[in-house]
Amino acid sequence: MATTATALSLHEPPKVGATLQALRQGQGLSLDELSRRAGVSKSMLSQIERNLANPTVAVVWRLANALRVELAELLGGERASAPVIETVAAHSTPSMSSPDGLCQLRILGPIDLAGQFEWYQLTIQPGGALESAAHEPGSREHLSVLSGSLEVSAAGTSQRLVAGETARYAADGPHAIRHLAAADGSPNQAAVALLVVLHP
Repeated sequence: MATTATALSLHEPPKVGATLQALRQGQGLSLDELSRRAGVSKSMLSQIERNLANPTVAVVWRLANALRVELAELLGGERASAPVIETVAAHSTPSMSSPDGLCQLRILGPIDLAGQFEWYQLTIQPGGALESAAHEPGSREHLSVLSGSLEVSAAGTSQRLVAGETARYAADGPHAIRHLAAADGSPNQAAVALLVVLHP
């Protein structure tokens, strides 16, 4: 029988835990989300990732389908070549909302760059404000307004921005982004911007 260069051991089942965790985190999926997609309990996924349980073939098949990878890749075989263009469906883009629901951040950057280079689509409803504590020394933010008006406050100063304008500022002190009423008195609508965070 022909075997690949990365043939699996015949003496023990493959350890898929590390591979499963890397694939899940690489796609920005929580245990809850992967559990829902694959129809495998969260507790079972946690045990598999910690190598406390070896999944059945049926479970591995469901996980591979949920992660959209080849079965051999999840089992530790040869990794399928990466697509030339990787796409993320709109419904798969993770997001966060403020407690009052007036601010939403869609996380556009890949998880593996978190803490280094992050970018978001920021939507703030009328009356909303995204207030942030200081990031680490040397951090900077770049805010580009796509629609509406926003006010940026940092280092004791404030600046109003309208669509098409960009603000760049230090984020290593308390800072905030607030929705502003339209200057021409037109009905208030949500303001949308791209927010890039650069960590030192």
